[in-house]
Amino acid sequence: MDQLLFNSDYPYILSTLIFLPLAGALLLLFVQNASFARYWALGVTTLTAIISIPLLTNFDTNSAKFQFVQQSSWVKSLNIQYVIGVDGISILLVMLTTLIMPLCVLASWSYIKTRVQTFMICLLIMETSMLGVFVALDFVLFYILWEAMLIPMYLLIGIWGGPRKIYASIKFFLYTLAGSIMLLVGIIWLYKTNNYSFFIPDMMWKSYSISAQVYIFLAFFLAFAIKVPMFPFHTWLPAAHVEAPTAGSVILASVLLKMGTYGFLRFALPITPEAATIFMPYVLWLSIAGIIYGGFTALAQHDMKKLIAYSSVGHMGFVTLGIFVLNVEGVEGAILQMINHGVTTGALFLCVGMIYERTHSRELRSATGVGKYMPIYVTFLTFFSLSSFGFPGTNSFVGEFLILAGAFKYSTPLALAAIPGAVLAAAYMLRMLQKIVWGGTDNPDQSWLTDLNAREIVTLTPFLFFVFWIGLGPQPFINLMHTSVVNLLDQFHAHQGQAVAAAELIFH
Repeated sequence: MDQLLFNSDYPYILSTLIFLPLAGALLLLFVQNASFARYWALGVTTLTAIISIPLLTNFDTNSAKFQFVQQSSWVKSLNIQYVIGVDGISILLVMLTTLIMPLCVLASWSYIKTRVQTFMICLLIMETSMLGVFVALDFVLFYILWEAMLIPMYLLIGIWGGPRKIYASIKFFLYTLAGSIMLLVGIIWLYKTNNYSFFIPDMMWKSYSISAQVYIFLAFFLAFAIKVPMFPFHTWLPAAHVEAPTAGSVILASVLLKMGTYGFLRFALPITPEAATIFMPYVLWLSIAGIIYGGFTALAQHDMKKLIAYSSVGHMGFVTLGIFVLNVEGVEGAILQMINHGVTTGALFLCVGMIYERTHSRELRSATGVGKYMPIYVTFLTFFSLSSFGFPGTNSFVGEFLILAGAFKYSTPLALAAIPGAVLAAAYMLRMLQKIVWGGTDNPDQSWLTDLNAREIVTLTPFLFFVFWIGLGPQPFINLMHTSVVNLLDQFHAHQGQAVAAAELIFH
């Protein structure tokens, strides 16, 4: 329990963040009015974002302990507790989630015309589940919330999605559920081994046998690699992104994918450090494969949503690369890039959604040459595209720079292998940008298109703000995570002792 830091000034702030959206969803069950549902969901998600601000202003950046902790007994007979808290690894993900959700409501304002009340209920339940995953410190609580998010996302895709929505929603559900079953097996083994306790901090940095760590790591790896998704577990992602409504794509890209990389940092490294060391080279080269594959596949796309979806495979490859080089630069770059990807790719999906609402097509040829008639739109799109391939001065440049610095520190050949991914990102984003802004000599007539309205500008502006804030002044964000990252890596390297010898036995 010495890993917990209770904050008496804000003892219930995390519980409020978790249950406020759920309470808002429950009230909507009794109101059959689409306009009220929109305003209510916007109000609840905005209030949640405002309430989360004290987490930042009162967070102790000099402590690696879990802060704002709330703890109480839940199921005494099974030693299950309701215990929640944040540290430097999770606080930025919590803030990202609370920022994204009101913008998702705004993005759906006119796009969602049927079953609006049900749609908003799904968004609010998603927010409860996602926030709970990032703050849960009991494995049963974590697993319940991890699974709970599947149902509203399944409904978002399956009800409000595109022509192949049933295929995409079932594929998303089955892939994620398959990984979750392996995760559950690992949790049960840890429960039995740790004196029948599900308390996550007590499971960290224990001296489990090498063979046990290998099995637990593989169970965790499958669950988290599917969620990221890492190559070759990525095949559910393009279908889910393409068929999902705009808000669903934003939530998938900005928050859901980060749960996999968060799982590596929170569970795989602290619970199975020696197994993580054994499998580190394989995970690193899988990350490189994902970076290159995602880049080439995105370059071949003519559907804007598919292009951005495959770009996510490459970008998340950089994140897992940063995590598993296991040095401060790499891990801090990975956490920062998790936030950057959420901001930039979420904004790009919003941009695609806005052009889709006008042209009813996601094909590049339908959006060719709109820059002449939609100057505000292409201004936003240009900055988000520059951010996506890490242009200096934007947020993604800082994250990728730190990741590559960590990769060079670990292995020069590995880092050099990742560089083509950055070049490919520039190629596919500039290709998309050129077609949309200028096009060619045979552009279709786009004179009937209208530029962004006030609601759409308000939706995109916060994303642009963070693109430049993180890009030009990243230090406050790095300060939030630094102490926790240094503590994680110090503990990790202290527990690596038997890993190299074990690797030789297992693989040779």
